[in-house]
Amino acid sequence: MSKNILVLTGSPRTDGNSDQLADAFIRGAVGAGNQVLRFDAGRKQIGPCIGCQACAGSGMCAVSDDYTEFAGYLQQADAIAIFTPLYWYSWPAGLKAAIDRCFSFYCSGTQTRVKDSILIVCGEADDMASYDLIVKTYEKTAELMHWENKGHIAVPGVMEAGAVQNTPAVPGMEKIGRYF
Repeated sequence: MSKNILVLTGSPRTDGNSDQLADAFIRGAVGAGNQVLRFDAGRKQIGPCIGCQACAGSGMCAVSDDYTEFAGYLQQADAIAIFTPLYWYSWPAGLKAAIDRCFSFYCSGTQTRVKDSILIVCGEADDMASYDLIVKTYEKTAELMHWENKGHIAVPGVMEAGAVQNTPAVPGMEKIGRYF
């Protein structure tokens, strides 16, 4: 059964390691007959949630920027795959802003169509404990959004663009895309 999968990326850098992982996942997902929507949060103009709670009634965020596109994708997608580099043990700022703005769904009690989620994070750090905080943040986000957490994958030791090509992660992402 085919799905509508939202690939959410966090890197502000085009064609960096997390983008390359997302590209491999997309190849697998499309090859398996799925539809893919892609939203590159790290390269969009998304302001922070301002806590105005205008969304409480309608579920629509009152701030007008690129978040509107992302919110629409969340209403179309059956699953979400998040690809991001690790920035200071957490999300890059653009991705954090997009996720924070999901408060509009939470505040209004509106559910997205998303059922399944997965996190793929890569970074320079070799110490797997460096990824613990982003993983915990993802797990709590999935719980709050009522997404079934299908797990996470951390790809350590990659900093320079293309370094991920020297790991088994790229072919692995293509396989995961086929079966997600």
